[in-house]
Amino acid sequence: MFDHKLFLSALFGWPLAKGALLTLALSVLVMAVALAVSLATAALATSKRRWIRLSIAAFVWLFRGAPALLVLLFVWNGLPQISAVLRSDWFTPFVAAFLALTLIQIAYLTEILRSSYASVGKGQSEGAAALGLHRGQIFFLIILPQALRVVLPSLVNEFISLLKATSLATVISLKELMTVTQFAIATSFRFLEWYGAALITTCRWFRF
Repeated sequence: MFDHKLFLSALFGWPLAKGALLTLALSVLVMAVALAVSLATAALATSKRRWIRLSIAAFVWLFRGAPALLVLLFVWNGLPQISAVLRSDWFTPFVAAFLALTLIQIAYLTEILRSSYASVGKGQSEGAAALGLHRGQIFFLIILPQALRVVLPSLVNEFISLLKATSLATVISLKELMTVTQFAIATSFRFLEWYGAALITTCRWFRF
């Protein structure tokens, strides 16, 4: 029978709120870093140097094609075998999830931004160059503002997808929303109440 008291205490309790805050913080941090990096990698994807284009293309191919769950497990379980530095206490599930999700987001945002850069007509760059602007000024003053306006809806969609993807980090014991829910269910065996509370918490905190 549905336990209304348990459902309400779970819904308005601190554990799920804390998990939601951790999820949100991770998502914002990943998106900010990935966007900053992909602004450069998207520009490099159209470089005149073939080896640079191929390197960016290989990175995008790898991390767009690999399942997010596999990347998370590779970073958390695989990388510490490569270097002893990653076996230290600082390499927490949060750091591992941040690294794995950032790599994936950079790959996706690189392709999105590359397309948005291409949408800006070459005539504008040529006109700016004729006025004496150097390449950096052309990029930041002419291309980037127009490209970001075009790409904004896609960036919002990517952020929403990222919020949902953070639930995969439960496999590396990151105490985000789903992990907190799973732990609570493991001790109470009340599936409907906790999953229902987690569902409403997700909609309440992450509504766009």
